[in-house]
Parts: sequence; C-alpha cells; structure tokens
Amino acid sequence: MSVTSDFSSTANGNDAHHPTDRVGRDFGALPRSPAEALEPMRPPEPPERERREPRSHPVLGFFNGLLKLMLVTAGVLLALLYFIKVQFDRPGPLTTSTVVVIPKGEGVSGIAERLDRDEVIADRGMFMTSIIYFMYLRGTGTLKAGEYEFRKHASMRQVLDTLVEGKSIDHKISFAEGLTSQQMIERLRANPDLEGTIAEVPAEGTLLPDTYRFQTGDTRLDILERMQAGQQKFLAKMWDERDSDIVVQTPEQAVILASIVEKETGRADERPRIASVFENRLRKNMRLQSDPTIIYGLVGGKGVLDHPIQQEELERETAYNTYKITGLPPTPIANPGRAAIEAVLKPAKTKDLYFVADGSGGHAFAPSLEEHNKNVVRWRQVERAQREQERAEAAAAAAVPNPSRNGPAPDGDASAGALAAPDALLNLRTSAQTAPATATAGDAEAAPVPTGSADDIPLPLRNPKR
Repeated sequence: MSVTSDFSSTANGNDAHHPTDRVGRDFGALPRSPAEALEPMRPPEPPERERREPRSHPVLGFFNGLLKLMLVTAGVLLALLYFIKVQFDRPGPLTTSTVVVIPKGEGVSGIAERLDRDEVIADRGMFMTSIIYFMYLRGTGTLKAGEYEFRKHASMRQVLDTLVEGKSIDHKISFAEGLTSQQMIERLRANPDLEGTIAEVPAEGTLLPDTYRFQTGDTRLDILERMQAGQQKFLAKMWDERDSDIVVQTPEQAVILASIVEKETGRADERPRIASVFENRLRKNMRLQSDPTIIYGLVGGKGVLDHPIQQEELERETAYNTYKITGLPPTPIANPGRAAIEAVLKPAKTKDLYFVADGSGGHAFAPSLEEHNKNVVRWRQVERAQREQERAEAAAAAAVPNPSRNGPAPDGDASAGALAAPDALLNLRTSAQTAPATATAGDAEAAPVPTGSADDIPLPLRNPKR
C-alpha cells in the first residue's frame, strides 16, 4: 500500500491543512529538519486574564485618606482666615467716637458682648474668633480693663489693639507740696473717678506729693499706697546720698525739718538756703521760731489758719510752737516734696541764722542780728507801702457804686453802695517781732532795735507759704 496515496497535499507544500494519516496523526506537527527536531517545542501562551490592581496596605490607606482630609481642612481654614482678616480690617459701625468702660475681672465673652451692645463692633462672633486667633493662637497679649475711647469707624483690629495694649483714658490727681495728710485724703475722697474708701488718715509726712495717673476702676487705696511707697523709696534713696555732716540723725527727723522748709517758702531756689538757716540754728541750740509750726499746733491736719497769727497764739504752749520749744517738733507739719527733702539732706553751706520777707516773694538772709535788723527795717517799709496801696484800693472800691444794690447810691454817700474793705484786710500782721515792743508798718522807721543775746531774739514772723 502506497503511503502517498493517503496524503492530500499540493505540489508547493503551501496547503492550508497539515497532512494526516488514516489514524489522524498530524504530520504537519512533526519536525521538518534534524535541527528542528533537536529544538524543544515552546509551550503555548496562557490565555489572557483580567489584571487586578495590587492591594495597598490598610495603614497606608488610612494615612492617605487622612492627608487628603487635612489638605481639604487646611484649604477651608485658609479661606476662613482670609475672610476673617478682611472683616477684621473693615471700618466698624461707630458713627462717632465713644467711650467704653471695661470693668476689672470681665471675661472675653463679656467684653465682646459689651462692645457689640455699644455698637463698637459689628459682629460679636467674628470678634470672638479674632480674639481666639490673635490672642491664643498667636499669643499677642490679653485684654485689659480700663476706660477706652474708640474712634469713629474703628476696625475690629484697632479695637483689639487698643484693649490689648491698654491704651485707656488716663485720669490724674495732683497733690501740691506742703499739704497735710488730712488735706490729701480729703482730696482723694472728693475725686469722683476713684472708688473705695479710706478708713484712716495716714501719719503726717508719709505721703509723697505728686501727680498720680489712674484708670477707671482704680481705688483710693491704690493711690494712697502709691503715695506711701513713693515717699519711702525717695526718702531711702536721698538718705543714702545725704551730706555726712548734716544735723538731722534719722530719716524721720529729715522729714520733720523738710516739712518746715516746705511751708516756709514756695521758691525752689530758696529751699537749700532756708534749710541751712534751720540747720545752723539747731547746731547753736537756738529755737527754730517758725510760724508754720505755730499754725499746725493750733489747727493740726486742717493746715490753714483763717486769720493772721495773734500774739496770744504766739505765746500759747503747744508741742509744735517752735517759739517755745527747743529743737524739732514731734512730727512733720505737712508732707514735703522731693525738693524740700533734698534741701534738708543737702543744705546750702552758709552762716545764716535769720531770714525775713523782702517784698518780692522771696526772703532776705542774714548771718547776724545786726544785718537782720536792717533787713527787717527794709521789709517794714515795703509792708507799709503795701498797706497804703491796699488802703487806696479799698477807698477806690468804696467810691464805686455796687450794682447789686437796688438803685443808685444817695448823693454825698459814695460808699453807701460799695463794699468797703473790712478792717481785717488792713490789719496785717507785722513781719518783724522784736523785743520788747512790736513795731507796726506805720512806724517802721521808729522801730526799736532788739536787744539781748541771739538766743533771745525770735525770728521775724512771716506770712507762711500756706
């Protein structure tokens, strides 16, 4: 049997079907050459399957989601902050400037509510948000109590800056040098911008005269404590810097003498020299003979005598009458200022023992009784001229009808409608007390020359500073 008869092929070998034998073997799959027989047959490609994405780790997935959330949140916050900034810098609703008092102890919410109620800010919630951002997140400060003035159309930024920086309205109260403690406390009590009460008047000489600034809500006790602390601090500083040869031995003695110097003159350039007069008299064991001490012995903390010193008052025995006692009085007679304290601790170096008014607002100084008497005579001449001028002014005033009276003054009675000067205005106390007689301005040239030792000659009585 011929094999070729079983093949179905073409001459060119390009038939589309492989030849097979009777049993169906595919001869087309057989190797065509020895080399091809030696080469192993390649396995068929596996069928294509659907490719799956690699599964990510669950922790990484969580963080990826969190990052996306944070980015979105950050974007929202940035947009919100920008919106807040725009609103924060917008002009506010105030149509006119206004004053708002922020009490002590009021919380942030209460302050925002107060500002919203007074129409200083337009949006309480926006203001609170701004406070949280600028105060707590950025740490720019805290809101301070006080009395604040907010300008017309002030933005929330300007309002917050004002509260954080404490730019409140300052009030002030002034105390002149030479006031007594009682006078100072009365002034504190009379100030309507201060709160609280003061139970006791502090000791004389323990308060520092000055101008004190305060804010709404401050108490009178606050000011009083500042005055006491200021006096202690300044006195301690000046005591450490004092001259080594001064006569006063303690800071308390320095304040006593400074209070007398303070009351004797209102001129700053005279204080060191007047301090030297008292310094020299203390060294010589001479009485100070200061008029302001007599007044304090008569009226105490009231500080003001409503009439000139009378001879009987000059002779009255009090613990403060330096015409009667030797040395310093027991306490200060007022609260001296810084200049008076410094003058006592650093007095001028002179030999002066006396001084008397010179008619120009100051004093004439003298180291001896003889020179002092000459100064007294000159002062009496000035005093007499002053009295004559006062009499002339009183006569001129008497000649002018008083329009407050009903109808014109009768003819021939020019003084009927006038306010005549009372005798008290002309009854000025002499500025020189001499022994054995008291001279008046009218007989200045005939004034007797004092006799006796210097210890027996009192200083001339002067019109004290206060």
